[in-house]
Amino acid sequence: MTPELLEQGAARMQARLQTMDAGKAQTASGGRSAGIGRLRAGAELDLTHGRILYLEDVSVSFDGFKAINNLSLDIAPGELRCIIGPNGAGKTTMMDIITGKTRPDSGTVYFGSTIDLLRYNEPEIASLGIGRKFQKPTVFENLSVFENLELAMSMRKDVASSLRFQRSAAQSERLCEVLETIALQDNLTRQAGLLSHGQKQWLEIGMLLTQEPKLLLLDEPVAGMTDQETERTAELFLSLKGKHSLLVVEHDMAFIKAISDTVTVLCEGAVLAQGTLAQVQADERVIEVYLGR
Repeated sequence: MTPELLEQGAARMQARLQTMDAGKAQTASGGRSAGIGRLRAGAELDLTHGRILYLEDVSVSFDGFKAINNLSLDIAPGELRCIIGPNGAGKTTMMDIITGKTRPDSGTVYFGSTIDLLRYNEPEIASLGIGRKFQKPTVFENLSVFENLELAMSMRKDVASSLRFQRSAAQSERLCEVLETIALQDNLTRQAGLLSHGQKQWLEIGMLLTQEPKLLLLDEPVAGMTDQETERTAELFLSLKGKHSLLVVEHDMAFIKAISDTVTVLCEGAVLAQGTLAQVQADERVIEVYLGR
């Protein structure tokens, strides 16, 4: 979730919290369509060809440096794909391109078979069903866990809809489901700033889940976590697998081993190797440029 999207709703949330009746459960807006992660009418996700994300021959340069070099990659619906590679391999730039933060010089990027992501900006791509989590957790530390999740669910592109937002029974049920998924159901009234680092990471993932994304991009999600938090995060990701597609950039090999089926290795902006973790760890090219001996 980008800081910009969160900041757009912060002031509205604070004003609304002062007047909201927590007991109200019905709303004319109805159901889960209030989340920005829902596909917009007329832009249904076509998974006919068995791929939720396509990148083909994508390239981008910055001041003469080719950060992405004819990169081709595809992800299946429900897949959990791990991306590894040395610093400067193009991992973050790839996610920037998928989410509309960076425009490539050439190539194609499709969400499903028909949605050309290069035609959309960042908020529009989020509304199509692609959620992104950056390495540093971005939560509203002065709000409770529950208020953070509710804010994420209420966010709409127009101000008026957010101001009028009231939870439906279905949305209340969904919030409870998310709290249980991220294992913070016992902390729903706790101020987010008092959570541990790992709990803040889970909360932000929960904020994305309230918007019901089809594809999640997660950048070094276990960096700075304790061993116990890392283990819990692995369990969380495995529980999401199949329900969502996940693209995980990470350096922690033990974590990758716990969650991965397929690992893609990037180097100099292109795919160097792909396969199981054991296969890429045995690849001489990967050993040379990334893993070492």
